Amino acid sequence: MSITTAPPLSQWRPLAVSALLDAAGALLLLAGAAAGIGALFALPSGYTGQSALIFAALLLALLPLLPQHLPLRRFGAANRVTLLRAVIAALAAGLIGRAPLSSALLWTIAALAGIALALDGVDGRLARRRGLQSAFGARFDMEVDAFLILVLAVLAYQTDKAGAWVLLSGAMRYGFVALGRALPRLNQPLPPRKRRQTVCVLQGIVLTVILTPALTPPWSAGLAAVALVALSASFAADLIWLTRRPTSKENAA
Repeated sequence: MSITTAPPLSQWRPLAVSALLDAAGALLLLAGAAAGIGALFALPSGYTGQSALIFAALLLALLPLLPQHLPLRRFGAANRVTLLRAVIAALAAGLIGRAPLSSALLWTIAALAGIALALDGVDGRLARRRGLQSAFGARFDMEVDAFLILVLAVLAYQTDKAGAWVLLSGAMRYGFVALGRALPRLNQPLPPRKRRQTVCVLQGIVLTVILTPALTPPWSAGLAAVALVALSASFAADLIWLTRRPTSKENAA
């Protein structure tokens, strides 16, 4: 049985310092943007704190994965793009539980979400172009995608654009991860599929569009339902594939 050793300090320290500096810069950007949004739309002072706290919690949850970025010693431009998308997600998350949300504020959040969606994929292209690809970068990108969709789904429900069922759009991925803890078979690597990326992008676009004041029920609910059906079908296809595929232990037996 192999023993996993910690990375040498000489490798780990430059990466940790680089990541900390970039995270601190992103946190300052978030604080400034949240303060500006709060002042523009007369939001309670707690909005900035809530956004910053959510952003910090997201980064802390991903901190144990940072060694997967080694042997690269710099956080890198690609991860900075993902950090910017995480800032936008946190700005939107700061509105959870705050009502009512004005039409102008909803347009602003939808525009910011649109920017985050437009940047999705830019980080991956940057990483490939500059030779900065890593398991951490891929996971960071995926987690920010999932978190943004969850936040948009909560806001869609909060603004009465769809029923409580729309929360499944954001919770399904986390439910899949939780199910994998109970059923190790589901933790097997999945083959690459363009379908997953397409469905993920569809969720983000639909949830962003239905947040705008231009789309109201029942049209907003109908559009969200179509996206949820597509997401459910995608997860079902992966579940079926995983349950039918023999595990390494079964193959050995």
